[in-house]
Amino acid sequence: MASLSTSQQAYMDEFNAKNYLLTSYAEGTGILFGEWTNFALQNLHKTFTEDGVSGDTLLDFGTGASIYQLLSACEVFNEIIVSDLLEQNRVEFQKWLKKDSDAFDWTHIIKYVCELEGNSSREDCEKKAEKLRTKVKEVLQCDALKRNPYDPVVLPPVDCLLSTLCLDVVSKDMKLYVDVLKNFKDLIKPGGHILVLGTINATFYHAGKKRFSVMPMNKDLLEAAYKEAGYKIQKAVYMPRIDKSKAHIADFQGKYFIHARTPK
Repeated sequence: MASLSTSQQAYMDEFNAKNYLLTSYAEGTGILFGEWTNFALQNLHKTFTEDGVSGDTLLDFGTGASIYQLLSACEVFNEIIVSDLLEQNRVEFQKWLKKDSDAFDWTHIIKYVCELEGNSSREDCEKKAEKLRTKVKEVLQCDALKRNPYDPVVLPPVDCLLSTLCLDVVSKDMKLYVDVLKNFKDLIKPGGHILVLGTINATFYHAGKKRFSVMPMNKDLLEAAYKEAGYKIQKAVYMPRIDKSKAHIADFQGKYFIHARTPK
């Protein structure tokens, strides 16, 4: 798979953030809307409520242009830092923060999270969106291939690092995946949390008509990687893909959620 991995330069040159959001999350048609978003949002909601993960600062690594992964976190963290390699993703995210008329409409997904929390009125959804906007304190550039992904910025260690649909894309092989996890430990407080969501046995996905590669992952590879990187897994959830009608757009066969902690 290493020889087929999409380069950083290809992402910089060819990735269209708005096309990705439309392909993935558009209401009713997005390849990730429904089965994937429900899986991710349910696990994150439970993590930040029943499992008690909270703190001062959450760092979202590889945010892309997406907000959905932060909708439950904004209730239990005082500050959120978002970050992505691509300028086009950061610009698209900022459009939503600033209520730009051209921003992607996340209302349908915000409503789902509000329903999980027992609040589903239009006013509740508007309050949720505003709360997230106020909690996002920085939008930074990051590079998973650097020892310090935020170089030259040195971030104070955070309570929780979250990464969604990122590590399987930036890693060309398992050695790099483990190296990235090891580097993350410097970004997280001792005993802090890392939450990672991704796909099982995927090899590609599309953003509009552009195709990008993914490193295939499975349960054994994932759990070995976190052990090698020095984390203690608290919870690992794996679910098969049910609806495969759009496998020509993204060929993942399942999805995973891992909650692990750094050594104290």
